[in-house]
Amino acid sequence: MFAMILGISIGAVFAAQTAINAQLRKFVSSPYLASMISFAVGVIFLSITILFSGSPLGIPLNVFLNQPIYIWLGGIIGSIALTINILLFPKLGSVQTAIMPILGMTLMSMLIDQYGWFNSIQYSFGWNRIIGVLLVLLGVFLAVAIQNSQNRLQASQTINEEKLNQWIWRIVGIVAGMLLAIQIAINGQLGKVLQSSSHASLVSFFVGTVTLMMTVAVIDRSYANIKKPLKLSAPWWIWIGGILGGSYILVNVFLVSQIGNGQTVILTLFGQIIGSLIVEQFGLFNSNRNRIRPVQIVGLIVMIVGIFSIRIF
Repeated sequence: MFAMILGISIGAVFAAQTAINAQLRKFVSSPYLASMISFAVGVIFLSITILFSGSPLGIPLNVFLNQPIYIWLGGIIGSIALTINILLFPKLGSVQTAIMPILGMTLMSMLIDQYGWFNSIQYSFGWNRIIGVLLVLLGVFLAVAIQNSQNRLQASQTINEEKLNQWIWRIVGIVAGMLLAIQIAINGQLGKVLQSSSHASLVSFFVGTVTLMMTVAVIDRSYANIKKPLKLSAPWWIWIGGILGGSYILVNVFLVSQIGNGQTVILTLFGQIIGSLIVEQFGLFNSNRNRIRPVQIVGLIVMIVGIFSIRIF
């Protein structure tokens, strides 16, 4: 029971992180700078956590020399996915920003399992997975497409163009979910090599931070906006996105060791969906408030059943 509550709770925390980082972007005026700050805070948090555990932060040089280069790219992929989520949130809202990446994660993780990419354990593509994918797609349709159909009678040409743009952003969200699935597989392999999931998470966050620092230098050409939240008396919670992201990783590591990977994925994704519903229903963290329709809740439940079919059976 404790593991179940913890898994659902940390999934909801992940949904809150997306909303917080979206607000941070408003103050720093750049999704790249907002992502960089979140990753940097995550590096500090994970470093302190590892030091308190009594483990060294360093990694033996021979590990760098003897491993394939892709094993170090999880942070780059994660930084891209996080930046996309920050861009998605004001376009799609909390619920859809959770739904579309989950769809992408589900599809890509099945491909990774099927072909054993990134040295992952290979699982065959059976009927249970086909049924699971169909249920996930049906859940997305109920949560997104039917809602659009209900609003179509009121739509003008301008609104229709806006909805087309929304579908473009939804596709981008699916791509972000695919990247997250790749990052998870890479970090899993890195954790085996380093014999420490915490160190693998720290490496991923550190690489992501360096990547985003270079991105900000090239695109924004300045780090000065980091000070803007302080000048504008921004709420304190906009700085904790990285702590929430680091906590999400650490709790996942703990849960996998206690209840296994499949159940951990189910619990955290369920919590992520519940958290996104709460954020959007009540407009938490200064996000746009939108009433959740019953058909959306049904769609989300169908998605969870589909994911359960894919990951457990």
